[in-house]
Amino acid sequence: KSFAPRPMMRALRGHSLVRRLTSGGGKETRGASRNVVVGGGGERVRMSSASAQQQEASASVPESLVTKGLVDVRKRVEEAAKKSGNKPPRLVAVGKTKPLEMVMDAYKAGHRYFGENYVQEVIEKAGKAPEDIKWHFIGHLQSNKAKALLEGVPNLSMLETVDTAKLADRLNRLCGELERTLKVLVQVNTSGEESKHGVEPGEATKLAAHIVSNCPALKFAGFMTIGMPDYTSRPENFDCLKECRRKAAEELNIDEAEIELSMGMSGDFEAAIEMGSTNIRVGSTIFGARIYNK
Repeated sequence: KSFAPRPMMRALRGHSLVRRLTSGGGKETRGASRNVVVGGGGERVRMSSASAQQQEASASVPESLVTKGLVDVRKRVEEAAKKSGNKPPRLVAVGKTKPLEMVMDAYKAGHRYFGENYVQEVIEKAGKAPEDIKWHFIGHLQSNKAKALLEGVPNLSMLETVDTAKLADRLNRLCGELERTLKVLVQVNTSGEESKHGVEPGEATKLAAHIVSNCPALKFAGFMTIGMPDYTSRPENFDCLKECRRKAAEELNIDEAEIELSMGMSGDFEAAIEMGSTNIRVGSTIFGARIYNK
């Protein structure tokens, strides 16, 4: 007798991920989301724990949530750029704590720039995601985790949070060993909050100069700020970052237009665009509120 009732088998035959089952020999066939054990007398379906977790996560999120969020943000970006007369910035979709399936929803909608805050999370996602994704690392990076990040994410497009010469030097050495170059942003603490990482505004040009002069494997691309404790920014935070750009352009003899400003998140990206942001980092507005393990 079959181990699976007929209704179950009919449902499985209609599922897009089920493979054709062969009989005899007790052979096991592993599918993308389930293990199918084939015995001489019938079939038995055994769900893996990972598959069950993935299905549970997918079931808790409406299928069109990510696509709708992405379309809405793109529209708001275009409107803010048109209103201010500025060029639309790069949109980095931040998938922090969200499953890869949700990132892939945005990918299927044509998006390619994604940001992550945690080293292990971006390594795991990058290892399973398409190679043409351009990953941005936007979390605080400890020097002792730099090697794992660079080796684990070969398609890392930009690291936005360089805040010490020590970190810059380590990244430069590692990139040299890996024979690659990496775009980096200097993170600036524009709010003055002790809990925030980043250099003081008055030290921003000094760190940028160190990267330009001493780190040939790194490409200084601009400045980044997080803003206020609630992850929004006031106009003075944006003005501060713009002043950092002006000073760096003058002292390093770089065209100001070539220095990026990464500012603006879910709560303030429209204001950031109006003030000249070239790179915004949007997470919850696209993927929904984050859920953290307690």
